[in-house]
Amino acid sequence: MRKLLLIGFLMSFTLGLQAQNDAISKYFNQYRDDDRFTMVSINQKMFELIANLTEEDTDDEVLEMLSELKGLKILMTEESPKSFYNEAVAKINTKEYEELMTVRDKDQNIQFLVKDQQKGKIVNELLLLVGGEDEFVLISFEGKIYLNKLSKLVKNLDIDGLESLEHLDK
Repeated sequence: MRKLLLIGFLMSFTLGLQAQNDAISKYFNQYRDDDRFTMVSINQKMFELIANLTEEDTDDEVLEMLSELKGLKILMTEESPKSFYNEAVAKINTKEYEELMTVRDKDQNIQFLVKDQQKGKIVNELLLLVGGEDEFVLISFEGKIYLNKLSKLVKNLDIDGLESLEHLDK
């Protein structure tokens, strides 16, 4: 009986984690083919490929992080950015995340959120939400993410939308 209860608990816990991830995936998929958005989705296999194809002078820490990333999703638009920001906050349960940093300005909101933090150094998911007068940006990193090394990785990836993460380690 105890085994059955333990299995039931683990299944409900796993489904709960998956449901949040599904909420983010659903949000991205909702606008995947919408011409108003720029959408980037990189899976684990691509990160492994990038790690294997990088130049020999690439930092070992960057190579290690690349090999441990499971996915990166970026969604950006300049059309109705505040409404898309509000919609994303409503659809994605941000309460399941720990707030790393929030910046609210008269014309822009920025939230850095992390999930499953391990002693303040490693997270399993990093979510960035930006909504302002000019643009809406939603970025989701999944995998083993070292916060103190993230700026090195962002500089090496050189993908539009990630520049907001360059100073996160400070």
